[in-house]
Amino acid sequence: MALLYPRIGLFGRPETTGLADALRAILSCAESATPGVSMAMEEKTAQANGFSPSPSLRVGSVDALASSIDLAIVLGGDGTLLGIARQIAPSTIPMIGVNQGRLGFTTDLELSRVCEQLPPLLQGGGVVEDRAMLDVAVMRRPSESEPWQSVFNAPALNDAVISRGSVSRMVELDVFVDGHYMQSLRADGLIVATPTGSTAYALSAWGSILHPRLAGVILVPVAAQALSNRPIVLPADSQVTVMVNDGSGTELHCDMQAMTALRDGDRIVIHNSSHSIRLLHPKDYDYFSMLRRKLHWSSNPVLVNRPDPLFPSESN
Repeated sequence: MALLYPRIGLFGRPETTGLADALRAILSCAESATPGVSMAMEEKTAQANGFSPSPSLRVGSVDALASSIDLAIVLGGDGTLLGIARQIAPSTIPMIGVNQGRLGFTTDLELSRVCEQLPPLLQGGGVVEDRAMLDVAVMRRPSESEPWQSVFNAPALNDAVISRGSVSRMVELDVFVDGHYMQSLRADGLIVATPTGSTAYALSAWGSILHPRLAGVILVPVAAQALSNRPIVLPADSQVTVMVNDGSGTELHCDMQAMTALRDGDRIVIHNSSHSIRLLHPKDYDYFSMLRRKLHWSSNPVLVNRPDPLFPSESN
């Protein structure tokens, strides 16, 4: 029988110590579940954990593996998966997250159960979900007589965050949506987040949780001076432009992994990316169950795992 994912790449966070045993366990589980599979490992992860190229294990850069594998398995927390996803998104490779972090909103599998949970996914028993991304650019004009220039570009799976950086005063921003002036904002910052990012920094700033299937983007002010400033959800195809009025010390972060310093007059242009990431979930994946567990929502044990009897798929 043909393999669904004949070439599998394994990624980790090289700075994390003690990953070798976990990586070996995942390699062993994958090879046992799908005999004949070709395994590869990202080179920095391999070097940091004592793995060398061999007939049974290819080693290469993220870019090299992105063009030569059919599935990515990422060992780490949400931040590790974000970093890999940003690099391999154009290849449309499905990704499985094995959680070794604190929360794990995007990493489904538990390391302690990986040999139980991984084989069904590799054998076709999973659900693929596309997650939207943002393209973020900083436009700057050296002088009034010169054209606007792009001085920074980055993708974002979670969010683009404009913040005061290390300075102790508020940032001053003008916000436009699809060319229309929306508001001026004095705050500690502004978060522009995808549905995936709505459970990241935006959540701690009292932003709404957006279901991943929603096609939208959320703007969340951080500690705004005016109490009337509130989060707002926009259509996914909106273009958000943020003009920096007082840029001294102001910074832009994308997924908290790529950043640049901003100047007065800079315009940050944010819109939906043509790329998305593809997460491979277990067949029994339940978004609301994940939220209950990660956010410690109260729940009625009688109702857990019991479907709504009025839902059409459950009707007799």
